[in-house]
Order: sequence, then structure tokens, then C-alpha cells
Amino acid sequence: MHFLQRNALARGRPWAWLILVFVMSLPAVTVRFYAADEIEYFAYLRSMWFDRDISFDNEYRYFYEHGIAQGGRARPGGGYYGDRFYATFLGGTTPTGLRINFAPVGTAILWAPFYVATDAGVRIARALGSDVPADGFSRPYIAAVAYASAVYGFLALLLAGRIAHRLTGAGIGPVLAVWLGTPLLFYMYIAPGFSHAASAFIVAAFVAVWLYVRRDWSLGGLAALGGLAALMGMVREQDLFIALGPALDYAFVLVRTARVNTAAARAMLARAAAGAATFAICFLPQLVTYQALFGRLGPSPQIERKMTWTSPNAWLVLASPENGWLFWTPLMVPALAGLAWLATRKDERHLIGVICLFMVATQIYVAGSLDTWAGAGSFGQRRLVGLTVFLVIGLATLFVSINSRVPKMALQVFVVLTVWWNVGLIAQFGSGLMNRQHLNMRHNTYHNFVTVPLSVPNLAYLYITDRQSFYENRSRSTR
Repeated sequence: MHFLQRNALARGRPWAWLILVFVMSLPAVTVRFYAADEIEYFAYLRSMWFDRDISFDNEYRYFYEHGIAQGGRARPGGGYYGDRFYATFLGGTTPTGLRINFAPVGTAILWAPFYVATDAGVRIARALGSDVPADGFSRPYIAAVAYASAVYGFLALLLAGRIAHRLTGAGIGPVLAVWLGTPLLFYMYIAPGFSHAASAFIVAAFVAVWLYVRRDWSLGGLAALGGLAALMGMVREQDLFIALGPALDYAFVLVRTARVNTAAARAMLARAAAGAATFAICFLPQLVTYQALFGRLGPSPQIERKMTWTSPNAWLVLASPENGWLFWTPLMVPALAGLAWLATRKDERHLIGVICLFMVATQIYVAGSLDTWAGAGSFGQRRLVGLTVFLVIGLATLFVSINSRVPKMALQVFVVLTVWWNVGLIAQFGSGLMNRQHLNMRHNTYHNFVTVPLSVPNLAYLYITDRQSFYENRSRSTR
């Protein structure tokens, strides 16, 4: 027994070190908003907690008047370069007379515990003599949501690592690779005010619960899946399509059951109805928000006008040399190959691999349906950051499945290069070395392997001493 406990302790030690590394990295989190998207997510939180409404006029005016919205750089003749922000968010109202907010409400829900605890701390500090404003806008409040995003991003990695370990026996290697080799790193530390780290977390939680619930598809399990699916859709509407994966898995089981036991199939349908009811109840906050803002049970018509449901841009989302996932995040290649490998297994993991590939495909499909598919001005194919858990599973599968020394070494070298590619692009993006609207492979490759290595001391000094100049927003963000 002592030997088993000691081995368990040894197996857990790398994860403890990983947690320690994350805690030590928290000072690297940027406590600042840059773009309209971040302000939209935050506006829900501040308005509901302080004003008890979803009228965002005062929130939008605060950020605009402080020169934060859309970069906030002063124009030589007066005003700010954020005038586009003013026109969009302060220049008109929705059909119900409120200021528009294109973002769903789920990110604010996930941030809320951090924000509320911070508000309590600020008020206690003021009672003890502090002069920090308890207005919901001051630095502690912005820091609360920034650190919340970092925590959620890290929890996504831990959940993904746990899932991958159960499926493949892999250690922390794939987790580290995805942490450092994908845009999740950027949205945890450089721009944590976006919803993408929260998206990665809730999708990972949903997948973890699905893999547990699929053992017996219990009533409680289906209710949990329904509730998590609702929260996924409230964090990012597109993530709701991921719920189609477990639905497909359940349908396979239902069809097989119906062939041999009609009564059991009817019971399964009743449990599915209970899961759907839980989803509907948990999704009510979003429906109420839609109704209050737009006078309808759906997002802004402006969002719908961006969509072409034949997904004409799906291939570009994947392989465009300027904005494609492949070129921004080449780590996706071995990760998707690993998922495909998992789908060929001759055990129960076969169906898991198939469903995981299907869930990845739903996100590429939705991203390809948008006329703003390129996400120009954003770092990476950020609408795909929610797929973090699948990248960890796929990469873990590939690492464990390759036994030959030379192919395994080649994979390790490729992973190291993709990590450096991601870190180097972050440095280029943050310091203005690159065109933020799109990649230029020749220029970006040169800077990544020549300019950035020579500039590491200066870039590190800039990031530590003048963080606000790092990733100063010079271009429009697109949802």
C-alpha cells in the first residue's frame, strides 16, 4: 500500500509543478481592456451588479471617455480613434431603446464570482481607509475578470489533461504543448478580457461530463449535460453546436436500444426530454437578455446577416495562408491526426474519436458560415480557441500511439517549432512587428526566427515595464 501511495504521489507531482508554474505566471496577465468585444462582455457584469439592469450607456461612455474603446489613441485634431466604437455603441439604440450589445451573457456569468468577491474586498478596503473607487470600473474590477480568464483557461487545460490521461495514459506534455502552442496563451495573458479562455473551460467541462455520463446516460447526467450546454451557448453562441456531438452519441445508443428493448428506448427518450428541459431552463437568462435588448428571442439581426449557412468559407478557415487555422496554429495538424487515429481504435474509444472529430467540424462549419470568418485584427483563429480540449486529446493520442524512435522525435521537434511559432507570433502581434489583419508567411517567418530571437531582452523589458503599449489595439476587432 505504501508503494502504491508513493507511486500515486510521484504521478501527481508533474501536475503539482504545472499548477505552481501557472500561479507564478499570474503577474504576466495584462490587466487592461483594448477592444469593443471585451467591453461588451464586461458591460453585462458591471451593469447587472451595480445598476441592476442591462442598460449599458454609462458603461460604454466610461470606456469611451477614458480613451479605452478601440485602442483609445488620441486624434491630433481631438477625439479618439475609437469614434467607430462611439458610432456603434453610443450612436443608436436597439428596437427596445437600449444600447446594443452583440455579446452573449455567459462570460459575465463565469466572471461573476471573481467580480463580486473583488467588490466586497474593495468595499472592506475603503472602510479601512483605501481610496480605490468602488465603482465597478477601477483597476481591481478589471483585474478580477482578467485573472478569472487566466484561471478558466488553465482549468480548461487541467480538464483536458485529465481527459487525455484517462483515454491514453499521457502525461502533461500535450497540455504544455497546447498551452504554449495555441492562441489560448494569448487570450489568457495578453487579452484576457475576451471570452475565449472561458469558452475553452466550459467546452472542456462539457466534454468531461459527456465522457462520464455516456457510461449509463443517467437522468442526472443528462440534466447536467443540458445545463452545461446552455452555459456553453451563453458563453459563445457557436459553442452550442458542440452539444450536437453527445446528442449524436446518444442517438446511436437509442437506436441500438430500440432494436432490442422498446420499453428501455422509451425510458431513454424520457430522460432526453428531461435533459432538454434542463437546457431550456438554464438558457432562460440568455433568452431574457435577447428579449430585453432586441425584442425577440434571438441575437441581433446584424449577427444573422453575417451568416451564410452553406459555410462557404470553411476551407479558408482551415487553410487560408493569411488567416487559416493551419497557418496560425500548425499544432492543429498532429492534434487532428491524433483524433483521427483515436477514431480508428478497435475499442470504445473509436466512437469517442469520431464524435470528437464531429464536434471540431461543427466549429469549423460555423466559423466558415460567417462573412467575418478571417477574424482580421484578432490573434489567430480565435473562434476556435474553444477546441482546446480536443487538441490536447488528439496530441496525447498521437504521442502515445507512436512507438518508433525517429517518428516520435520528429513529432517532438515539430511540436517545439509550433510552440515557438505561436510565441513568436504573439511577440510580433504585441509589438507591432506584423500586420494584424493577416499573416504574411515570408515576413512572419523571418521575424519569428531572426528578429524576435534577437529582440527577446527588449520585448521582455517592454512587456514588464510598459505593458499598456504591448498589444495597443490598432485595428477593429470582429466577433
